[in-house]
Amino acid sequence: MKDYVILTDSCCDLPASLAAELELEVLPLSFMMEGKEYFNYLDNRDIAPDEFYSRLRGGALGTTSAINVAVFTETMTELVGQGKDVLCIAFSSALSTTYQSACIAAGEVEAAHPGSKILVCDSRAASLGQGLLVYLAVQEKRKGKSIGEVRDFVEEHKGHIGHWFTVDDLNHLKRGGRVSAAAALLGTMLQMKPVLHVDDGGHLIPVSKVRGRKASISALLDKMEELVDDPSVVFISHGGCEDEAKGLAESIQAKFKVDKLVINYVGPVIGNHSGPGTLALFFQGKHK
Repeated sequence: MKDYVILTDSCCDLPASLAAELELEVLPLSFMMEGKEYFNYLDNRDIAPDEFYSRLRGGALGTTSAINVAVFTETMTELVGQGKDVLCIAFSSALSTTYQSACIAAGEVEAAHPGSKILVCDSRAASLGQGLLVYLAVQEKRKGKSIGEVRDFVEEHKGHIGHWFTVDDLNHLKRGGRVSAAAALLGTMLQMKPVLHVDDGGHLIPVSKVRGRKASISALLDKMEELVDDPSVVFISHGGCEDEAKGLAESIQAKFKVDKLVINYVGPVIGNHSGPGTLALFFQGKHK
C-alpha cells in the first residue's frame, strides 16, 4: 500500500507537540492586526496566545485570511514528489475558503503528476472539533487503513463530532454578524451568555442563551451528557480562560471515563471572531 500523509490547516488548533506526534503536515492561515500580518502557526511562533487575547481585550481588531491555492499546490507537490499520496482535512467550508483552495490545488497537482492521489475532505468543523476529527483519522491510519478508507471514515464521522461552546463577550459575535447589535447590547446588560454549536453543514449556530458565565459552562456539560456517544477522547479549547477550561475538564472526568483529554487555546484566526473568554467542548456524539 502506498504511503500517504494527512495534511490539515492551523484552524485545527491542536497543540504543536500533538500535531508532531501525529505526524501531520499543517499549513497556517493568517491574520492582520494593527498593520502587521501574522501566521497562525501551531507553535505560536508569530504571536503568543496571551498577547493576542490581551490585544483583543484592549480593542485591537483583526482580519483573517484563508490559505490560498498556491500554498496548497506547493505543499502537495512537495509531498507527491516524495512518493506519497495526500489526505487533506480542511477547515469548514462554511467558515473559510480554505477547503475550496485545497480542492483546486489537488486537481492541479494530480493532473501534473499522473498516478498521484490527493483526497480532500471538508471537515465541516472548527478549532479542536477539526483537531479531534484529524486525531481520529490518524488513529485509523495507524490501524493500517488505506487513504481511501480513512477518507471514508472522515466523511462518515464528521457528522458525529459535537461542537458546543460559549463566549464571554457578545460584541465579537456582533462584529462577525452572528448576533445583532441590539441583541449584543441587551445580552451584555442582562449578563446573557449564548450557547452555540457548529451544525452538520459546518455553520456556527446560536442555540440558546443563559444568564451568567457559570450557567453557560454548565450548559456545555449538559449537552455532552445529552449527546455523547463515546467519551473516551475529549478536546477543549479556550480563548484565554485556561482555569475555566480546566474546571470543565475536571467536571467531565468526574462524570465520564475519558482516556485522552486535550486542552489548548482557540487559535487567533478563529479567536479573532469568537473573542476572549470563548470556551469550547468537543466530543464524539450521536450527532453534532
